Amino acid sequence: MLTDHEKELIAKIWDKMIPVASDIGAECLLRMMTTFPGTKTYFAHLDIRPRSTHLRSHGKKIVLAIAECSKDISSMMVTLAPLQTLHAYKLRIDPCNFKILSHCIMVVLSMLFAEEFTPQIHVAVDKFLALVALALAEKYR
Repeated sequence: MLTDHEKELIAKIWDKMIPVASDIGAECLLRMMTTFPGTKTYFAHLDIRPRSTHLRSHGKKIVLAIAECSKDISSMMVTLAPLQTLHAYKLRIDPCNFKILSHCIMVVLSMLFAEEFTPQIHVAVDKFLALVALALAEKYR
């Protein structure tokens, strides 16, 4: 699904995100919960105000997990296996929320890396995040 060139583009953009993972993750989560209020139900126990410690911490975990997948896309299912089980069986997250979060990640990336977020990177990241969402939803089948 992803060409070698697209894999390189994905690795580059995610490498740039790692140093600011908590900022980007928090912005993505806040955007998701603001735009799609139903997603807040999964975070009732967290302080979800802008720049909160909880939001930054959880956002960083998300960005770093996806960044780990970007290093070796072919082993994504293995990399995400613990998160698949956690989200499906313990947290019981509705899998449509993975697509919503993916969309919010795309919006934040396009804002923060506006000059670098070319149409080619947009397509590559969109495909990649679709694969991540599919992988996370695997245990629901």
